[in-house]
Amino acid sequence: MIRFSALGLVAVFCAGVAMAAPLAGDKTYDMLFKNGTLDQIDRGAELVYRREVSNALKPDTATRDTGDVALSFREGEAALALLEFRQDGKHRALGSFPASVGNPMIMYFYETVVRDMAESAGGSPFYIRNRVKDALVQASDIVQGEAVVEGKTVTTQTIRMYPFAGDPNHDKMQGFGDLELRVTMSEEVPGWYMSLVAEASAGQVYRSELSFHRLDGAP
Repeated sequence: MIRFSALGLVAVFCAGVAMAAPLAGDKTYDMLFKNGTLDQIDRGAELVYRREVSNALKPDTATRDTGDVALSFREGEAALALLEFRQDGKHRALGSFPASVGNPMIMYFYETVVRDMAESAGGSPFYIRNRVKDALVQASDIVQGEAVVEGKTVTTQTIRMYPFAGDPNHDKMQGFGDLELRVTMSEEVPGWYMSLVAEASAGQVYRSELSFHRLDGAP
């Protein structure tokens, strides 16, 4: 069994060393929704992610939404990736996705952020979702860095997005107008995603982090 400690997933960026490189919109999307990221995961294994949420506008939802998200597989004519939310011994199915396409954790991430923003700040979830989806295909900067995974240094790539930059409704969004989405990826982390972070007002209003925790059941 391979285990990656949550405490070990600490990004290490050397000040003045890590450089941002421009990335075209189609390349941004291809990086974020990379195909084949589950191909090398044993179908009897389970990827476990930890979701930590803080929400100054609706603190009770942070308690509701903090827990583990497990990705397992169901074999058949086409393998499926199954997502399940786990909290205090209770399990809730989140959906199933074609495993051949890639890791659906990013879809879960941005959909939960859309829901949380609409629930907390108000506004149309359709409008919020469209702005977030648009950010996923816009040109961005990618930052090369390093992270320590259980004593081993691995290379990482981080993309930052600001869905509501310049939005005419910015001032009505109760702190979500400067929402930042930050996705850190690594070839050396099972499933590709090391962490997916959303922050509003630098985390003072809202913060959601979905981070790779461990790989269970692999030979």
